[in-house]
Amino acid sequence: MKRMVSLACVLALAVSMMAGCGSKKEETKAAETTAETTAETTAETAGESAAAGDSGKLIMATEAGFAPYEYTEDGQTVIGVDVDIANEIAKAMGKELEIQNMTFDGALLAVQQGVVDFAAAGISVTPARQEEMDFTIEYATSRQVVVVKKDAGKLASVEDVQAGTVVGVQTGTTADFYCGDEGCEVKQYGKYAEAAMELKNDKIDCIVMDSLPAEQLVAANDDLEILEGELFTDKYAIAVKKGNTELLDQMNEVLQKLVDEGKVDEFTINHTTK
Repeated sequence: MKRMVSLACVLALAVSMMAGCGSKKEETKAAETTAETTAETTAETAGESAAAGDSGKLIMATEAGFAPYEYTEDGQTVIGVDVDIANEIAKAMGKELEIQNMTFDGALLAVQQGVVDFAAAGISVTPARQEEMDFTIEYATSRQVVVVKKDAGKLASVEDVQAGTVVGVQTGTTADFYCGDEGCEVKQYGKYAEAAMELKNDKIDCIVMDSLPAEQLVAANDDLEILEGELFTDKYAIAVKKGNTELLDQMNEVLQKLVDEGKVDEFTINHTTK
């Protein structure tokens, strides 16, 4: 889906954890607070990042509102494609996987700070992000699609998403960045379920999101539908702290094997055919 933050936001966050992105994204300040709280909690329970010691754990940061990549069925236990991949990586390293569920922006900040070993949350590789963290090989390709309310008559095709269109997005995702650049009136949400409710109440014209979670969303809301076609495609990778080449090499070895053996496709099918 996914996930891009403007260069201005990345630079501001690098200068100060309390800076945020100014008037464009007021939600970022709350995300920073979440990341700081997560960092303190992780430091207290684990001493330091697992990457900095032999804790026997491999700590993953994610935002569990992005099915089928990461989501919950019971409100607590995080599952999904990225979790299956992470479990395979942890198994190969002889470690226990620990998952820290937080906001998407918070997950990116946590990995930059080194309070988690890696972040896996449908993360897109961008030049701005590459300045702040390192990335594994890309392991998944996604399509960004448009979800609308049935019979609303506001949008007939993906080409109708243009300047002035009121678009719902998840904060910090590729869609957030893309739609803002296209001149759309962007409404940011922490969870897609919130955006779906706003769409059904005619508060927004559409939601722009990854095709797989979009299919999950529409399956759970029979008054919504996906327009034919796509706005653009996106690819995902796992983020690690800048300079952590040892962990990066270990992850890439496992990821490449999973891709070559078709395991990533298998994981995806398992989480999209329930």
